[in-house]
Amino acid sequence: MLQFAVLIYGLTLMFVLTSAARNRREGRDHAPVLAYVGYVLCGISAGAAVGLPVVATLGVDLAPYMA
Repeated sequence: MLQFAVLIYGLTLMFVLTSAARNRREGRDHAPVLAYVGYVLCGISAGAAVGLPVVATLGVDLAPYMA
């Protein structure tokens, strides 16, 4: 299940970044949904960047929750 979530996250992130780069290159405004999804993905990335080292420092074993 985790692999599926990571795949969907990666595909969505790639789509958002590619669309934003194309819009910037063509001089168009971003769609509101594209900006919203981008902010959500940024929040997920920031939360993981802060949360995973904290979990590792506390010594919590996440393996039982990923099965």
